[in-house]
Amino acid sequence: MINRHYLERRSFILNSSIYQNPLTERYTSKDMNYLFSADNKFITWRKLWIALAEAQQELGLLITHEQIQELKANQDKINYDVARKKEKEIRHDVMAHVFAYGEQSPKAKGIIHLGATSAFVGDNTDVIVMRDALLLIKKKLVNLLYVLTKICDTYKALPTLGFTHFQPAQLTTVGKRATLWLHDLLMDFENIETQLMKMKLRGAKGTTGTQASFMKLFDNDENKVKLLEKKITEKMGFEKTYPVTGQTYTRKLDYEVLSVLSGIAQSLHKMTNDIRLLQSLKEMEEPFEKKQIGSSAMAYKRNPMRSERIASLARHVIVLTQNAAMTESTQWFERTLDDSANRRITIPEGFMATDAIIEIAINVCDGLVVYENMINQHIEKELPFMATENILMEAVKNGGDRQELHEKIRIHSMEAAKQVKIEGKENDLIQRILQDDSFNLTENEVNEIMNPVNYIGRAPQQVTEFLGEYVYPVLEANKELIGVEIDLTV
Repeated sequence: MINRHYLERRSFILNSSIYQNPLTERYTSKDMNYLFSADNKFITWRKLWIALAEAQQELGLLITHEQIQELKANQDKINYDVARKKEKEIRHDVMAHVFAYGEQSPKAKGIIHLGATSAFVGDNTDVIVMRDALLLIKKKLVNLLYVLTKICDTYKALPTLGFTHFQPAQLTTVGKRATLWLHDLLMDFENIETQLMKMKLRGAKGTTGTQASFMKLFDNDENKVKLLEKKITEKMGFEKTYPVTGQTYTRKLDYEVLSVLSGIAQSLHKMTNDIRLLQSLKEMEEPFEKKQIGSSAMAYKRNPMRSERIASLARHVIVLTQNAAMTESTQWFERTLDDSANRRITIPEGFMATDAIIEIAINVCDGLVVYENMINQHIEKELPFMATENILMEAVKNGGDRQELHEKIRIHSMEAAKQVKIEGKENDLIQRILQDDSFNLTENEVNEIMNPVNYIGRAPQQVTEFLGEYVYPVLEANKELIGVEIDLTV
């Protein structure tokens, strides 16, 4: 016998000598990889053939219990060697697998795929796999919402510089900023829920969607033809089929599904852009492992590589929607085959990349480090400028002249800005104001005005209200989904 370890090594060598998709090799989870695997695809084909045969038998066609049992016994035993050899000969994947299944199930060979067209297994399987993949994405997105919610709540009252145009603006809080990320992802979650409710099977529609072959099988009994489709749909775990189709379901479904994935990618790209900028400012940092290397040349570096990977993969998901849009818009009449090769790449890669970025995002958010001292330093540098209006109001209340004091603040501000920008010194605006008797303010009064909490508005309350009214109900309704183990390959 050939040694098992030799075979494993031989397999590795062979695989290493050809291109491997990085999504399957480096990024995507085992669960998502399986959903788009050959095993899952062809086993689902066989489940559909069994459902078809069972429904036909229940409606009176001459199909025996023994034939169905034979099909079920071989459902999971895909004889790939036979199917590949046959497909090379006849250039048709569905008929190759009909032949291979029939070779394993000789008694049932004559009733496999009875009255069906290739899209019966192909399209229905695609819908089933996309439905299952969306459910997996939903589960992981719930877990991302969960860990991000903890960040929002923990830091809901921690003041931080707000930015518009990446220029310092009024203060917000770390938790309030994180709710902006969370809100986008909550919208994505709602879109997943909506899409799952809309998912329908293609059903048993025949070659051009007219069900003519099934009308022939059931001697033009329309009720039986409609019942056939209803029974198959229920056996495959769906409630409805698309009411009308050509040979295929409308490719607009693919666009809708990929648009949902694109939405998640957009949200995570925006979130990780923010994290990367904040890491550069040393206010926030993604997890960095003990032996992790940031740069092959600069040993001191702590690059935000996880966030960068999310951004990189997210762009791939976003552009895939254009593929689906072009495929839908260029279909001819009841069908054309120029969609097939494109969809084999676009749909799996869209799900695999989305699965990867959500897992990485969970890892990032679960280990996110917030540097409060650095945040406070940045506030201290900018808050004096922002506090000038409050200082002006307080000084006027103490008897000062508003116009005169406004001009003095303008002059002091320009001098302080010069100290910071040109001379590289600390912002001394507050010291200048304290030393100017015109303002008639004590150091304690100015310090009270300078408390950052005075400048965050309702940010903490907004976080509490948002989580309580919108997020916690979603987490509670989906609590059975919370708890996934993330094991990043690289």
